[in-house]
Amino acid sequence: MLPAVGAAQGAGKPNVIVIVTDDHGYADVSCYDHPAEVKTPNIDRIAARGVRFTQGYASAYVCAPTRAGIMTGRYQQRYGFYTAADSRVGLPKTEITLADLMKKAGYRTGAFGKWHLGIEPAYHPLRRGFDEFYGFLGHGAHDYFNLNRDEDYPHQSIWRNDKVIDDRGYLTDNLGREAVGFIGRNAGGPFFLYLAFNAVHVPMQAPEDVVRKYDTGKKNRDIYLAMLEREDAAVGQVLDELEKRGLEKNTLIFFLSDNGGARANSANNGKLRDFKQSVYEGGIRVPFLLSWPARLPQDKVVEEPVICFDILPTVCAATGVAVPQDRPIDGVNLLPLLDGKAKGPVHEALFWDGYEGKRAVRTGRWKLVDNNGKLELFDLGLDSGEKTNLAAKEPERLAELKKRFEAWRTPMPPRIGKGGGE
Repeated sequence: MLPAVGAAQGAGKPNVIVIVTDDHGYADVSCYDHPAEVKTPNIDRIAARGVRFTQGYASAYVCAPTRAGIMTGRYQQRYGFYTAADSRVGLPKTEITLADLMKKAGYRTGAFGKWHLGIEPAYHPLRRGFDEFYGFLGHGAHDYFNLNRDEDYPHQSIWRNDKVIDDRGYLTDNLGREAVGFIGRNAGGPFFLYLAFNAVHVPMQAPEDVVRKYDTGKKNRDIYLAMLEREDAAVGQVLDELEKRGLEKNTLIFFLSDNGGARANSANNGKLRDFKQSVYEGGIRVPFLLSWPARLPQDKVVEEPVICFDILPTVCAATGVAVPQDRPIDGVNLLPLLDGKAKGPVHEALFWDGYEGKRAVRTGRWKLVDNNGKLELFDLGLDSGEKTNLAAKEPERLAELKKRFEAWRTPMPPRIGKGGGE
């Protein structure tokens, strides 16, 4: 029996859902400025019921470090997690995850999809605060149709909780199915759902009947759009389940990508420069949505820069959970900004460093980009496409941002892992 709508809507602690998509183009959500072929009606529902950030950032230009930032509310550099390859070591066990906090506060916790934060048993989601898990441990990609267990590489197999399984179907659809099931089992709440799609990451695979609906003249773009359609449909299933259970108003939802759109999957980053694996805006600025109809304005656009690790303190504030006091938390509670009780800037500065010479810092409208010693300065207020390098015209500002970056970076530890690749 479903709960009465009136009883579920506004009372009690909110449920929390964090949806992370993979290598998603900034322009590939139709509530943003987008090409005509992009239609994401279900993802758009989150924006219509909440807030669309035009300057939302991932904390890294590749997948795993951003996921670490989301889970800890901290710059992942603080614990040596700089690269996708560091996921082979795992999120350090000294770190407290958002799932740890939610579980301790009485939330039922579930992770569904791409983990990418450690492949050994000690780093498994069930030992990092989650009660349930369906998905794969690593590395960056997974076949969408071949869901058979791989005894030689169990981290690339599909897991249900702590067991490797054989499954069938299309992986994106399955993640929607699993998320819906988790909501149904925990509709009495409260619950924390982490839905981490591997779509629209390569390999380029989608059901053929969906691919045939698109004709852009570019095969990979057509497949990408089909993958995006299935991802959007899975998001729609989650939203429909919340409505059916009378939970949509008192559920706090985040939607974002783990980095900018990639060249490899034919993503579109619109006017932003470059792609994944770059500290230009196309590599780190992402679609970023938030909704909580019971508390926050709807159909609101916010231009203030925010970043993925703001999720943890925002969730803690919304649920009445204390953030850890024994370590720096770099994220900021966004609720005062969104309900009009505070104004920006949320962050005095934002920093990026992937341990391979590609670094950046943003303060206000100004951004310094350092590509292995090649320094560029951009005024993002006038030049979001980073076309005009102002380094020669603004040497003092350039020096100031460089000094600020070095002050942030110098105390950070080295990488926890070695090797490369995602």
